[in-house]
Amino acid sequence: MRKILIGTLVVLGWAAASVASAATGTVLRDEKLLTQPSATASVSGSVARGATVTILAKEGGWLRVTAGKTTGWVRLLSVRAGTGGLGGAGIGDVVGAATTRSDPTRVVAVAGLRGLNDEQLKQAQFNADELARLEAQGVSAAQASGFAGQSGLAVVKVADLPQPKAEQSSSPWGENR
Repeated sequence: MRKILIGTLVVLGWAAASVASAATGTVLRDEKLLTQPSATASVSGSVARGATVTILAKEGGWLRVTAGKTTGWVRLLSVRAGTGGLGGAGIGDVVGAATTRSDPTRVVAVAGLRGLNDEQLKQAQFNADELARLEAQGVSAAQASGFAGQSGLAVVKVADLPQPKAEQSSSPWGENR
């Protein structure tokens, strides 16, 4: 009898710990649930905007979530942590999280939202070879124009924005203060 009681307590403790470690979130837009944390992964289901999901794991810019009986991966920025629905703010909640000053010792406040943690940012180093590889991917204006023409795109002239006006004093006395 004692073994059964201890076993039951262990199972209940494990269940309580797993429930406590799982976070909830609200989906900010209709999303497909993917089988892997990759945009090219197959779809395992979908979740509607405003739905509450259980966040099981985070990997890079992806969250593994459960919505109803379906589990899958969604983009990190598609889910707002916490409950309470969308509250009318929608994507503003993500922007608020990205711009809120919470800890002055953190490298970048939005690092977690983009899938990078503080340690990864601290260890980042300049890599001239990678920069050269990136620049090698660039195309000339003529190449871009040729590609656009092959795709059926046409040039459209857009007027320049007007030059900003000099700042005017809001005081009725002008610059006499």
